[in-house]
Amino acid sequence: MIELGSAALLVCLGLALYGLVAGGIAAAQGKRRLSVSAQNAVVFSFVPAAVAFAVLLAAFVRRDFSFVYVAQHSSTTLPQPYAISALWGGQEGSLLLWLFLLTGYAAGAILLARRVSGGLAPWLAPVFALVIAFFALLLTAVATPFAAQPAPVEGAGLNPSLQNPYMMTHPIFLYLGFVGLTVPWAFAMAALLSRRTDELWIVATRRWTLLAWTFLGVGQLLGAKWAYEEIGWGGYYAWDPVENAALMPWLAATAFLHSVLIQEKKGMLRVWNILLVILTFSLSLFGTFLTRSGVLNSIHSFAQGKVGPALLGFIMLVVALSLILFFSRLPLLRSQTKLESVVSREATFLYNNLLLVALTLTILWGVIWPLVSEAVQGESRVVGAAYYNFFLRAFGLPLLLLMGIGPLIAWRKASLRSLGRTFLVPFAAALAAGTVLVALGAGSSPPGLIAYTFSAFVLAAIVLEFARGTSARRALRGTSWPAALFELVAANRRRYGGYLVHVAIVMLAIGVAGSSSYQTVRDAKLQRGESFVVRGYTLTYQDTVLREAPNALEQRAVVAVRDGDRDLGILEPGKNAYSVEAFFSTEVDIRSNWLTGEDLFLVAEQFNKDGSVYLRAFVKPLVNLIWLAGILFVFGSLVAMWPNAREQRRLVARYAPATVTES
Repeated sequence: MIELGSAALLVCLGLALYGLVAGGIAAAQGKRRLSVSAQNAVVFSFVPAAVAFAVLLAAFVRRDFSFVYVAQHSSTTLPQPYAISALWGGQEGSLLLWLFLLTGYAAGAILLARRVSGGLAPWLAPVFALVIAFFALLLTAVATPFAAQPAPVEGAGLNPSLQNPYMMTHPIFLYLGFVGLTVPWAFAMAALLSRRTDELWIVATRRWTLLAWTFLGVGQLLGAKWAYEEIGWGGYYAWDPVENAALMPWLAATAFLHSVLIQEKKGMLRVWNILLVILTFSLSLFGTFLTRSGVLNSIHSFAQGKVGPALLGFIMLVVALSLILFFSRLPLLRSQTKLESVVSREATFLYNNLLLVALTLTILWGVIWPLVSEAVQGESRVVGAAYYNFFLRAFGLPLLLLMGIGPLIAWRKASLRSLGRTFLVPFAAALAAGTVLVALGAGSSPPGLIAYTFSAFVLAAIVLEFARGTSARRALRGTSWPAALFELVAANRRRYGGYLVHVAIVMLAIGVAGSSSYQTVRDAKLQRGESFVVRGYTLTYQDTVLREAPNALEQRAVVAVRDGDRDLGILEPGKNAYSVEAFFSTEVDIRSNWLTGEDLFLVAEQFNKDGSVYLRAFVKPLVNLIWLAGILFVFGSLVAMWPNAREQRRLVARYAPATVTES
């Protein structure tokens, strides 16, 4: 089996190298049959990558410790679901997952691109092949998951913090996002190489980009949920370098998804969009570098080794080649259409882009500052959460407000009189919300109050857009309100799906503001039978229990919870002792009120020999809006991605004689 996995990687590498060389020659010289052959090679590279992945997966299922990688990340006591997720719990396996997904994306994109003329398809094969060849070479020569050894009796086990249901899905969604961002970059490079610099490549990759962006967003929310429930510190985002590594390409892709609307509608921002694609893909590779190199201290990163320098070198190569190609085609990218007014929908999209990129680059600077400070001053200095929080408010709050302004403002140019009429209802809603919140005492946190007020403005603006559109369609068709609403969304899926995503972001903002700005924290050392009160909840420590789990010894504090006269049941925070991994973990317990969005979050910090226990309790208002926002985020993204036959016909007519298949 080990030999089969190694051979499969070599075959994948060979197919990618052929696709790179033959595809490049064929595209440059216009050799159609050779181009098709190169495309087929890249498409079929998925097969050996899938074989290699299946071999390693089977080894984990069978606990085959003759695989060095399996022995390092699994054990006989590890439950089967975690034995499977252990495949991507280490460096080599996660890189193999990257290659597997990359070849799948490349195969799908090339097969669909064959229906797109205009000279893009021939160049896709060598561009994809370049990335596939690098990762295949990395797995073959630098970090192979198929190293063999005499099988030991027991493996080292899996990091207990990864033995969590969210860690079975969180990395997969992140990789689907990271790897998926290769597709728009590949199409952009193919467009530059073929000198086809109109909107064709954007139309062809629209859904690919949206899909990868959605995967990346869901992956981050799952990671936040994991951090919230597993680490035991009461939060869900710590501005950890690897957390930021996933956030940065998502922010850059968000900017790109907004600015392509301007290019499609007005033919503007062609230069900007190419740069955004290069930035987005480079940041996705940079995130992989941070995780795999161990160059920065993070609970998510792996040990430092040879992978880091190889990844850094590849990032530099990608950036250099992309920029050389970009500047060589710059005269073809310049647009004749100019921004007509700073008060227009185009302008709000541009402001949105500038803020998103500014936030991205600010986070990037904070991430690399330890490396810069060590190189310049000889001492590594870490940027704290206060730095990130400041710029999140500085850039994030205006971004939140722009989500409400953008949909209401006119294209090309808007008059002050029309703006006054348009913003009357959202402004009144924001003013009313702010007044009520101040009366309720929310003014103790100005950033939280501003976030709530802006959120009310955005929600009112979006509701107003839905109401106006539904009313107009109902008057035109004479249908019921629900039918008119359904028809409105069905006819404008991209637009109204985007509005639903905006509502999800508003819910996220409210949840973050409420849980961070207005949370209550209390610590207490309790003997059996003693109680303490936190924000109306009475917590009574009853006993400590020990019990055996399949691969750990569990110690739990039994805590009764009451809210006034209401018995709310038992919470059991505690510790786990993992014998194989020689590791202790903190296990929290949470009581969620989904009606109010509030969580009672309880941690057992320490168990004492005298039978007492140190407890830390958090009451986090509105935190569950964050997770509900994730559900709406997915739904809105699916609506925006859902095919629209009428729009497809319009695109085909627009780009004739090229055949356009929006992807």
